[in-house]
Amino acid sequence: MKIPQPAVENVETFVDYLKEHDLYLATAESCTAGLIAAAIGSVSGGGQVMESGYVVYSPQAKHRLLGVSSNTIEEFGLTSEEVAREMATGALHDSEANVAVATTGVAGPEPMDDIPPGTVCFAWAFATEQGTALFSGTERFDGDREEVIRQASSHALSAVREFHQRMLQGEAPGANGMS
Repeated sequence: MKIPQPAVENVETFVDYLKEHDLYLATAESCTAGLIAAAIGSVSGGGQVMESGYVVYSPQAKHRLLGVSSNTIEEFGLTSEEVAREMATGALHDSEANVAVATTGVAGPEPMDDIPPGTVCFAWAFATEQGTALFSGTERFDGDREEVIRQASSHALSAVREFHQRMLQGEAPGANGMS
């Protein structure tokens, strides 16, 4: 199977944006299987903005490496914004990064726990002086497994700029006392 690739120009633009804004990234990936980190590493300068990448599929790995609560997994399921949010904050707090992106979902081809293929939950966490600004969302992508992974990786990267700008403009939903 050929490894899906996000559009290179999007990754190069993303890396440039991180450099311009002194952002240092950690990824916490489940359904994207490390493709986000691999894409960043594939472009010149990617190593300057990438702190670490976690690929965590099992509930145990999510809990052990990122501190995702077993209660959150039980209550909301692995494919949930709640789990993605805890993955992102766990990656942020376990690293020197000041931005983290997390993905969890069902790439397919079969549904899992009644969740249709192509369903991906995302979270973006930013370390600020006031605490953690945390954004999340759920998307549904069409296509085979490879295409879903590619689209989810591209979406995760492209949304960093939007949420970073929203955070800079004072919108700061999230954890650690921020609302």
